[in-house]
Amino acid sequence: MEETMSPLLACADERQYGGVDQVKSLVDFHPNGDPDNPMDWSKTYKMGIVTLLSFMAFTVTFSCIGIVPVADQIIFDLEGKESKSASILLVTIWELGEAAGPLLIAPLSEIYGRYVVFNVANVIFILGVALSALSQSTHFLIFARFLTGLAVAGNVLGPAIIGDIFPSEQRSSGMSLIMLAPLLGGAIGPAISGAIAASLGWRKILWISAVLAIVCEILFFTLLQETYKVSILQRRAARLRKEMNDETLKCEFDEEEEGAKSACSALGTTIKRPLSVVWDSFVLKIVALHGGLVFTSYYILATTLPGILKDIYGFSPPMIGLSFLAFSAGASVGIVACNLFIDRIYIKLGKSNQGPLPEFRLPFMIGGSIIFPAIIALYGWAPYAHWPIYALLLVIASLGFVMMLLWVPLASYVMSRGTLLPLAIPPLTKAVGLGYGFLLLAAGCVMLIPLPIAIMRYGPRWRQLSQYTRTD
Repeated sequence: MEETMSPLLACADERQYGGVDQVKSLVDFHPNGDPDNPMDWSKTYKMGIVTLLSFMAFTVTFSCIGIVPVADQIIFDLEGKESKSASILLVTIWELGEAAGPLLIAPLSEIYGRYVVFNVANVIFILGVALSALSQSTHFLIFARFLTGLAVAGNVLGPAIIGDIFPSEQRSSGMSLIMLAPLLGGAIGPAISGAIAASLGWRKILWISAVLAIVCEILFFTLLQETYKVSILQRRAARLRKEMNDETLKCEFDEEEEGAKSACSALGTTIKRPLSVVWDSFVLKIVALHGGLVFTSYYILATTLPGILKDIYGFSPPMIGLSFLAFSAGASVGIVACNLFIDRIYIKLGKSNQGPLPEFRLPFMIGGSIIFPAIIALYGWAPYAHWPIYALLLVIASLGFVMMLLWVPLASYVMSRGTLLPLAIPPLTKAVGLGYGFLLLAAGCVMLIPLPIAIMRYGPRWRQLSQYTRTD
């Protein structure tokens, strides 16, 4: 099908130059099917890409969470003494890098394409994991962990690639798989890391992560094709201009002004764009605040649970790791519930309100916000009151479930991440006790309850105040 392989040259944009009509030909995908068009790729290949993205998401979470049960042991081995703040920062510094990374990764992918940026980021990720395994000091290890988090490309490019290859009505299955993969990584990583650290040493956990990341990169480098339509068409147009010696051949994304922006200028513009969007939109500010504080609760769990299980329940590192399975089990149930009901609620509310609105995906978030403070309070009170371990594990599973009720409806919004708040938990619980410390934290979470209710009620009006979220 030679016709399918050739680009579509559409006559468009007739302009006057010195009284002479100049017709500009636009390079585009062939409408009857084009092997370069990601939307036209086979379903098998698309699901292969989703599997690759899921494998990388698993590896990232495994690398991030795998050291959590042995963070105190790592600090003791490197420093010769215990430091609770250092062990917490060892875990949460990853998120600081992971929050800063998209500010570069996302705009670079719009300039150079997904393929190049994803592969370069993966190589830096592997380097960061290797440096972590070789670290001889706490400060260097914390820096290496920050570098590794900075290079995580899947969180920002994974959903973008899903959007590149699937039409909107077919994206849910791919996104669900990508969201489930980190839960598996977050469960398996801590579950085996305690046993590995006890028998082979904590550095072996990081070397296993490095091997997984190398396998991912080999697969990405050899199997992934460019998925970003802009980059594909720009390269096709450049190739055709050279082959046909015709400078009028351009795609719709080529800059037409004589003073085209440099790569640095384009990068600066794309870096500013998400910040401008959030700054301009009141509703996105609220969502970012709510999402960031909720996400922080997981890192509070991750950094406090090992100490609770060790000091109060006498758990060994392998048993501490296995306890994280409770959170993943609850979160998995939460994702299934969201996938089953959120779209149904959205459609039903749309039919009864003369059309769907984005806010109609938020009822689960409202329910989760109401339950969330009680779960946080119980998480601190259960060990404080020496409740049986199964009661604490049930609370942890409930926290995973409720976090998904809050997280999934917010998946399409801009989110902040929490890195430093967990550092405040040890002084708080030391001052007032474990149970009362988390009661105070739960009281703070109560302040979040009105936010999704307000978005549900006034969101359509607030969205009209921003040029980026306004609808016609």
